[in-house]
Amino acid sequence: MTTYEQDAKTLELPWPFTGRTDELELVRGALAGGRPGIVVTGPAGHGKTRLITEAVRGTDHARVTGTPEARDLPLAAFAHLLPDTASLHRAVRILSGLRLLVVDDAQLLDETSAALVHQLAVHGRTRLVVAVADGVPAPGAVSRLWSGELLPRLALDPLPREDTAQLLAGAGLEPLTVRRLYQACRGDLRLLRDLVTALTGSGRLTPVPGTGERAWRGALPVTPAVRERLAPVLERSGSGEREVLERLAFAEPLPLAPDGLPLDVLERLEADGLVQADEQGAVTLAHPLHGAALRATTGRLRARRLARPAGAHLPALAAEQRALELRMERLDVRPVPAPVGEWLVAEGGVLPAGYAAVRARFARLRGELREAAAWAREGLRENPADAGCRTELRASRGEPDDEAEPDGVHARYTAVRLGAPQRAVGLLPAGSVFARHAEALARGDGAALDRAAQALAEQGFLLYAAEAHAQAVRAHRDPRAARRSRTRALALARRCEGARTPALAGLVLGELTVRQRQIVTLAAAGLSNREIAERLTLSVRTVGNHLYSAYTRLGTGDRGALPWLVEVPERETA
Repeated sequence: MTTYEQDAKTLELPWPFTGRTDELELVRGALAGGRPGIVVTGPAGHGKTRLITEAVRGTDHARVTGTPEARDLPLAAFAHLLPDTASLHRAVRILSGLRLLVVDDAQLLDETSAALVHQLAVHGRTRLVVAVADGVPAPGAVSRLWSGELLPRLALDPLPREDTAQLLAGAGLEPLTVRRLYQACRGDLRLLRDLVTALTGSGRLTPVPGTGERAWRGALPVTPAVRERLAPVLERSGSGEREVLERLAFAEPLPLAPDGLPLDVLERLEADGLVQADEQGAVTLAHPLHGAALRATTGRLRARRLARPAGAHLPALAAEQRALELRMERLDVRPVPAPVGEWLVAEGGVLPAGYAAVRARFARLRGELREAAAWAREGLRENPADAGCRTELRASRGEPDDEAEPDGVHARYTAVRLGAPQRAVGLLPAGSVFARHAEALARGDGAALDRAAQALAEQGFLLYAAEAHAQAVRAHRDPRAARRSRTRALALARRCEGARTPALAGLVLGELTVRQRQIVTLAAAGLSNREIAERLTLSVRTVGNHLYSAYTRLGTGDRGALPWLVEVPERETA
């Protein structure tokens, strides 16, 4: 293998490649025979370079990278591939002999380099993988790659929360810290890496007793990368702008009414995407890091003057608690915004035990068991004897959870989860997802159990959905249907942090052969078929055949489901 590349960007990150399975297959598919390549777009830091590096690993390719310093120098990005005096026409002829060309940060290419990439796409003899960052004007020749339909375009979404949590698994962070980092970075993985490094190096991560985990509470570390990322707000110097931004920062987590704020300043800040107004006109900062950064860089005397009175957040906190309780009463635990409680924890404040117990219960019903335990511990931090938080902490560990509601709906539904639906049929709310689950289990109807599981998942009850699919495994007479239910049960259980309950006990990952299990495990770790073949000294075709057989036995054809179905070893770095 021959790889030509510039020393412009580190290709290997300290974290393993995580998630992006569908996107990875799309990029790899765009490089298959007869296809011209692909353009990957997205905000800076969202992992475009990492995705492309993974997609072309093991292939013969050349790489060029646009840089701000060389943006005005013709063909500067291609200097390592071309002779010093090459014209555009000659450069096209020379590079047409390449099988694959990776162009990173194409928005920073000089006009001649951009024209060269465009001409290579027109000629079609060289496959192109082009990364373009959003938010920066790109040369017209670059944007015409996809607008002129020369290459397909993949717009990269932020890495999902569950994949971000998997990425951070080796850092030993407790769930509420992972949530805070995810919300603060909004998919910017470079910023995420910088914050984790800063928190670890500065001693701001404190041990959580009895867990082996560490938590981030308090101020934001304002690192050079944070300053660069937040320069639009930290360096705002227009008349009255900094004053308005600071007032909004110290009003958090509550919005401010526009009364008393200069309207012309608000309109300028809104036009620049720094503030936002809701339907009632209340104004907040647009990015979750803005407030933290402004508070961290404000002097003590000014901060004291701007701070809201102690306890100003309590009515909003109580409203959040009531909203969560109402959702649970309605058997609906889909995600709901509750920023006040999260802000209070992030600031290191005292969380009322009653609120903490409700947040813990809501998280537990969603199957987020580690997060449920974290909320319960927050409530016990200042009130160690609180019965509600102690009950929720035990329940998050898999101990009986009906003490807080011995005669309630959730307690009666526990009988269904334990396989005794006759104790609950007719006693659950008519037509509810719980009642449908009980009735299907009482009939031993595997298909109805799968439908009930789907309905449970749609309402946010992921763990209960996993249990319903597990019960369907035993009810199905068709082995193929049973395998599909098993796969779905295990996939959902993985999303619930590998929860193990009586209904899930005894599930196995299909009857795979030793070789199939070996290949599936490597595929789940993110290795391509070619990498698996090289590691196991097999042909790529043999690997593909084994995976096909394994998919059939597992009841899935989705490679993206594999990480949720098998124990994935830590991947070796190349």
